[in-house]
Amino acid sequence: MEEKKAKKNNDKKLKKKTESMVSLTIDGLPVTIEKGTTILQAAKEIGIEIPTLCYHPAIEPYQACRVCLVEVIKGGKSSLVASCGYLAEEGIEVKTDSETVNEVRMVVIQLLLAQAPNSEKVKVIAEKYNVEPIFVPRKEEKECILCGLCTRVCNEIMGIGVIGFAHRGANREIVTPYKELSELCST
Repeated sequence: MEEKKAKKNNDKKLKKKTESMVSLTIDGLPVTIEKGTTILQAAKEIGIEIPTLCYHPAIEPYQACRVCLVEVIKGGKSSLVASCGYLAEEGIEVKTDSETVNEVRMVVIQLLLAQAPNSEKVKVIAEKYNVEPIFVPRKEEKECILCGLCTRVCNEIMGIGVIGFAHRGANREIVTPYKELSELCST
């Protein structure tokens, strides 16, 4: 009697787990993962590397840098999405290395090189993907790509919120309120 009860409980657990799973294909490889998992996380689980700059597992995805773009084919239609924030869905096909993805990723990296030619992280990704800078860098050479990672860590993890974005377009920068130093943060 107890064996039947244990088997029934195990069957319920298995059914519940199956209902909370989704199956998709990434670069031709079938993947079954928990609902709520991003494409980036799913790819990582099966050993496929997708480049990122603004992603950090401890904070919510921001999808700002666009380096992690992948192609999602759903219902016969293809679209480019940021893999760090796009949740895996049942039956979708994901391409991380298609011609379209590589072309767009190259342009994104070129723009980042123009924005922040001194950024070591951008240089490493550019070298890995054989991207040469074609745009003229801004007059003042910066390291910041304005991905917002530091502002999100300050807000979400530290709970301080002493830095944020100011201005728009080419004048956008990360600053403290009124550009005054904060007692809470020395950066």
